[in-house]
Amino acid sequence: MTAVAVRPGKETQSNTRRGLPASGWKQKLVLGFLLMIATVALYYPASDHPFVNYDDNLYVTDNAQVTGGLHWKTVKWAFSTFAEGNWHPLTWLSHAADVQFYGLDPAGHHNTNLFLHVLNIALLFWVLQQATGYVGRSAMVAALFALHPINVESVVWISERKNLLSMTFFLLALGAYRRYALKPQVGRYAVVAFLYALGLMAKPQVITLPFVLLLWDYWPLRRISVSGPEPFRETADVLQRTFAQLVIEKVPLFALAAISAIITVKAQRAGHAFVSYPFFIRLENAIVAYASYIKKAFWPFDLAPMYPHPGNSIARWEVLVCAGFLLGVTVFAVRYWLFGVRFSPDSENSEKRTAKSEERKANGAFLVGWLWYVGTLVPMIGLVQVGTQEMADRYAYLPLIGLFIMVCWGVADGAKQLHISTAWLASASVLVLAALMWVAHQQIGYWDDNVTLWTRTLEVTRNNWVAEDNLGGALMEQGKLDAAVSHFRAAAAIYPGDPVSHLDIGFYEQEHKNWPQATEQYQQVLKLTPSPKLRAEAYNNLALIDRDLGDYAAARAKFQQAVNLSPRYGSAWVGLGLAAQKTGDLAASVQAYTRAVEIQPSGLGYLLLARALEQSGRKDEAQAATQQARRLSDNFTETQQTADSLLAQ
Repeated sequence: MTAVAVRPGKETQSNTRRGLPASGWKQKLVLGFLLMIATVALYYPASDHPFVNYDDNLYVTDNAQVTGGLHWKTVKWAFSTFAEGNWHPLTWLSHAADVQFYGLDPAGHHNTNLFLHVLNIALLFWVLQQATGYVGRSAMVAALFALHPINVESVVWISERKNLLSMTFFLLALGAYRRYALKPQVGRYAVVAFLYALGLMAKPQVITLPFVLLLWDYWPLRRISVSGPEPFRETADVLQRTFAQLVIEKVPLFALAAISAIITVKAQRAGHAFVSYPFFIRLENAIVAYASYIKKAFWPFDLAPMYPHPGNSIARWEVLVCAGFLLGVTVFAVRYWLFGVRFSPDSENSEKRTAKSEERKANGAFLVGWLWYVGTLVPMIGLVQVGTQEMADRYAYLPLIGLFIMVCWGVADGAKQLHISTAWLASASVLVLAALMWVAHQQIGYWDDNVTLWTRTLEVTRNNWVAEDNLGGALMEQGKLDAAVSHFRAAAAIYPGDPVSHLDIGFYEQEHKNWPQATEQYQQVLKLTPSPKLRAEAYNNLALIDRDLGDYAAARAKFQQAVNLSPRYGSAWVGLGLAAQKTGDLAASVQAYTRAVEIQPSGLGYLLLARALEQSGRKDEAQAATQQARRLSDNFTETQQTADSLLAQ
């Protein structure tokens, strides 16, 4: 797979203009087909996996806008919302489109993720091969990207659709940029800018594209000219520009990046996503994280969906070792760029050696790959801390392409110097890919169900209160409340400031009718978090306690606080309707039920609305609501019994 090809020169450029020989096209098609088949074979079993109880509920299953399907109201919401601390309208629309086609069957949502990953593999292969002229090396980079275990998270986690979708537009923009570089025109530049804007609207991780394009100008497009000896000879295909000219050329793209950054900051502030660690701690964590991603690239074991931030517990020696390692790689990359690396002595004269050094200097793949890795990780490395994670496998989806370029071009150049045959190199490549595929298969298996996923996460991480919370939540969904609460208590012990564990412990106590203990836990939630969603849940549950105790006026006030905080909280609107109905305010009851069924139409909601309308003397409207309840109920008799039970409380 890592076959050494002839460096692009006049012959390659001539072939590009005339069209490749049939054998060249066949080689690319065969390699591309094999890559896609291997990827589908690896990931297709994930279509049987469920939704994950970590963000999938927020992005799909419990999101009333998304579960409503793809409509004009959804489009308006997607472009105006800062839900979940993000502004990524295309991602929201892709999830809504999946619901439109597949409903809430997770298989369809998983298959869309797989389709996008396969598309990204094909695009990466195409973009690299078109830009460099190397088929084997480009195929190997695409294969590493396709099968590496660290990318499992981005593919099998439905909520990470934003990762896949933004990468699609990133790679399309990179391919379109080569077309612009061959013949600079306003229309071609506009295509690049448009694709970049779409990528930003899927996930702002691609904000670094203008910087990547400057690297791409140096290698492989060869657009940069400098004073003194030219690093590249002028070609008939691409006209060279000074670095300053190329920077100015990208001003519109930098403007898009700035707009995206401003919107992202506003969205994350609205979602209370920023976490305040001292800058020195964030810097130390960033240094260690840079090295850790490289470690996982070469030793992809003990992967997890959540690595808790270590706070101030990072050992100073670990920071120094990682900083020294990163500096060493940087020095090596620069030296390789300037002078090349001799793997074996030979008897070539100085003129030939100088020529080879210039060839490596012109190549630039190793340095560009390193700068790609370092640069594209900057938005996710934690210098501005968003969330409570130390690092995340999903953040490596784009940056590791740079490392793959370094490895594939470096190994191929070394093999050429050592006179290793293409057959041996291809055999070694297949063995590496087979090993990665096996490890990725194991990693995909851990996502088979929520209990398995979070049990595995606790095995490979330490002090992981998020994993404790989610394992407890998965056990709670199975009805294993006593097993679940031990994990919630463990989460609260690790991090007493965790509002989720207090909310879940409160629910446990509430289910056991321990009202004072439950109330105490919910009050803790209200003290600990500014999150409107969590606060709304706490008020909703406090209202349910008041209702069970017969204090309908207090319950109504708390339900009102819940819907004020979270206006699309459907069950809280139902609770408000019941409390208003119990206190004799039928007009408010009808209004609350109406709002509930607007947010999430259900047989129970319409039946409760029908009962309130009937009590108000609005018989025709009550009959229409009853018909809607019949239409939406799988078992109307059961729905009637539930409504009667709620109204009797």
